[in-house]
Amino acid sequence: MADAYQPVIIIGAARSGTNMLRDVLTSLPGVGTWPCDEINYIWRHRNARNPLDEFQPEQATDPVRRFIRREFDRIAHRRGLDAVVEKTCANSLRVGFVDRVLPDARYLFLGRDGVDVVASAMKCWTNPIEIGYILRKARFVPWSDVPYYGARYLANRVYHLVSGKKRLASWGPRFEGMQQVLAERSLAEICAAQWARSVELATRALAEIDTGRVFSLQYEQFVESPGEHVRRIVDFLGIEVASSAIDPAVAGVSRQSVGKGRRQLDERTLASIMPILQPVLQRSMIEPEDRSRKVAA
Repeated sequence: MADAYQPVIIIGAARSGTNMLRDVLTSLPGVGTWPCDEINYIWRHRNARNPLDEFQPEQATDPVRRFIRREFDRIAHRRGLDAVVEKTCANSLRVGFVDRVLPDARYLFLGRDGVDVVASAMKCWTNPIEIGYILRKARFVPWSDVPYYGARYLANRVYHLVSGKKRLASWGPRFEGMQQVLAERSLAEICAAQWARSVELATRALAEIDTGRVFSLQYEQFVESPGEHVRRIVDFLGIEVASSAIDPAVAGVSRQSVGKGRRQLDERTLASIMPILQPVLQRSMIEPEDRSRKVAA
């Protein structure tokens, strides 16, 4: 079956629940992914020295397409998969590039309240660097890119230790204008800008893709009825999964994080991020009556 596997790309801003959705789907029979959090190193091959994660479709040259597609083929064939799921968050900034690489992909666009995302992302920016996490992803760094990423890791490590800012030099998708935001804004505003740019670019690009290849859902709605959503996703992907496999797959889904940002962030912080979040929230929230196919976040 792996000869005719379905590439499934989860698109969502960092800390939008993409890990949760991937883990639910890859617990289903015949659905799998790489044994690490994401494969940004693979997506960036031959573009590794680009300081941004915003790639244009024309950057998906023939060698780039062949390399990335070969990696998808390899994981599908090794594990005999019907569907290969991938959720690199930086892909929210380069959907057109991804679609040039995988023109047969189907997209799951997962949105989440930007306030909750900001609160969660702030912790990631300030957490210590986890060596084990880095090493799991480093297994998939193309050899020619190892020196570049080794130098970047060292620079990030040194910055975290000596800058006095108590945050990493860089975390998550790197967007146009990020260096200026890092220099001028608070950490909460950095996280808000990162979310806003990711959602805005993803929404715009997915609107250009055939609607039959895009399934949009909202985190807050998914965690309320995960079984129902997974059944609809499975139907959308065209893969055969027994109903008895779905309940165990969603058993660990929790709604405890819904609204957490507004409980954790103080009024001053909320006031600073809402002007960044609000325009995107107003344009992109999925309406309850149209939550299955509308391109939104």
